[in-house]
Amino acid sequence: MSTTPEPGAAIHPDHPFAAPEGARDPARRLRGRLVAPVTVWTSGTTGLTVSSMVVAAGEPSSVCALLDPDSDLAEALGDDGRAVVNVLRWEHRTVADVFAGLHPSPGGVFRTGEWTEGPVGPVLAGAAGVAVVTVVDRRRVGWNDLVTAVIDEVTASSDTDDLLAYVRGRYRTVGGG
Repeated sequence: MSTTPEPGAAIHPDHPFAAPEGARDPARRLRGRLVAPVTVWTSGTTGLTVSSMVVAAGEPSSVCALLDPDSDLAEALGDDGRAVVNVLRWEHRTVADVFAGLHPSPGGVFRTGEWTEGPVGPVLAGAAGVAVVTVVDRRRVGWNDLVTAVIDEVTASSDTDDLLAYVRGRYRTVGGG
């Protein structure tokens, strides 16, 4: 019996779909070096994993996020909709993949994770933070919609030791400790 792998069965350290080094998009390479928070935005009966987002303090405080304009969430929000922003923890990796369309969830996306009904959309149990937001502006930026939403209310946990982050195509855990 041979221990040599069959042709095509070898595991390679490189991603099989990565563009060759000289053909990679410089903006994507820059984005890959930024640590991004992992959130799930919900509205009504739909949701989407969102990592391109920032919170802007002020009166009123706001969140700005890049959404896929073809997503069910973008359609549900319209130009003035409301959403729940759930800040994920390390334990919510599968939830993030489900809402990104990368992992199956038989019975629907809200079957993965423990959800309760919130004022405008489902709230994830154990989320590190939850914000209810109202969209006030939306415009196309690159291939995305830049959505600006006013923060109506916030609940945030004091425990920040296991926040879920995304960098260079992988999840990481970050925290305050």
